[in-house]
Amino acid sequence: MNVGIVIFPGSNCDRDVKHVLDKTLKTDSKFYWHKKRMPSNIDAIIIPGGFTYGDYLRPGIIASHSPIMKYIQKFAQKRIPILGICNGFQILVESNLLPGVLLKNTSLNFMCKWINIKVNNTKTPFTNKLKLHQKISIPIANGEGRYYVDQKTLSSLQKNNQIVFRYENNINNSTYDIAGVCNKDMNIVGMMPHPERAAEKEINPSGNKSSLLIFKSILNQFHIEN
Repeated sequence: MNVGIVIFPGSNCDRDVKHVLDKTLKTDSKFYWHKKRMPSNIDAIIIPGGFTYGDYLRPGIIASHSPIMKYIQKFAQKRIPILGICNGFQILVESNLLPGVLLKNTSLNFMCKWINIKVNNTKTPFTNKLKLHQKISIPIANGEGRYYVDQKTLSSLQKNNQIVFRYENNINNSTYDIAGVCNKDMNIVGMMPHPERAAEKEINPSGNKSSLLIFKSILNQFHIEN
């Protein structure tokens, strides 16, 4: 299985993701610089968190115009699984691969803490190992993580089962407690919390590895035992 991890100037969670994939799950992942071409044999793509281009203008907007995004757009059309985490979520939104917008937290502060989210959709390549309504203890780290959509778009998300994760306690006034969404084809998922920072029980205060199931779901999508 060939998982591509995309790196932009300012990405800082790429090695965390690679550690989980390669060391914990024993998969084969590779880094791809944002100016390089992605090969056609990619099985899944992960856009990690960070502060691409220093979050100038707004988070994700400059990265959304990087050369590699034209390849990611093509992979998206082919329904290749794509996961955007935190800043990766912002990039997917700015690239119009996912609906909505990420706004400044209502506190206007950077939030870095452990929270709980609940699984709202188990039909995606990144949630098929999870159970509906399962609670996951997971950290957030963002200053502009407040997900917003208008009522019409929210109704569409609900109708099409595109709401993937919801906050147990809405920490930043995100629309409908949304912590993660997917596209209509459900191959693209964006989430603000960081599953790569909670995938091993040694670094998870709850002592469980629920977040690891997000990555194991990718393997399950391709019927790989782990």
